[in-house]
Amino acid sequence: MNILLLKQLAIISAFAGVILGLVTIIPYVSFISFMVLMLFLAAFVIAYMKQNDLIGIISIREGCVFGAIIGFVSFIAFSVAYTPISMLIGWIFPNYTQGFLRFFLNSFGSFIVMVLLMILMAGISALMNGFAGLVTAWVYEVVTGINKESAQNNSIDFEIK
Repeated sequence: MNILLLKQLAIISAFAGVILGLVTIIPYVSFISFMVLMLFLAAFVIAYMKQNDLIGIISIREGCVFGAIIGFVSFIAFSVAYTPISMLIGWIFPNYTQGFLRFFLNSFGSFIVMVLLMILMAGISALMNGFAGLVTAWVYEVVTGINKESAQNNSIDFEIK
């Protein structure tokens, strides 16, 4: 795989994860932004990269791998942005802390459990976004009518003398 493409995927998905982490602090938008992060972010990132010509023709397998990378990196970036801000607001306003974070405000052992839960959720996000990337690559393949394998095998190599 192209290392430059993987770096671009990681940077764009980390940026999207931080933005969604900051948006998830808002109480009425939190569920929607979290579901976008878990289920659809790979489709948005791949579509963005296709629209700006940062990515060429991708196969369905590459779409799945790219989606998994996007899901994992974006959830780790989301956790790095969301957790400290939510805990800080939870210390200032004790009734605000959302979800399971209210159990992890006291000790270092609970911090370790929280980090392990974040890694587990990043794996689940990678799985869900891997499927979203697979579907996005398949839709692009169906809409354009060009798949990567046939585009590579249709090249005509001949020499004119």
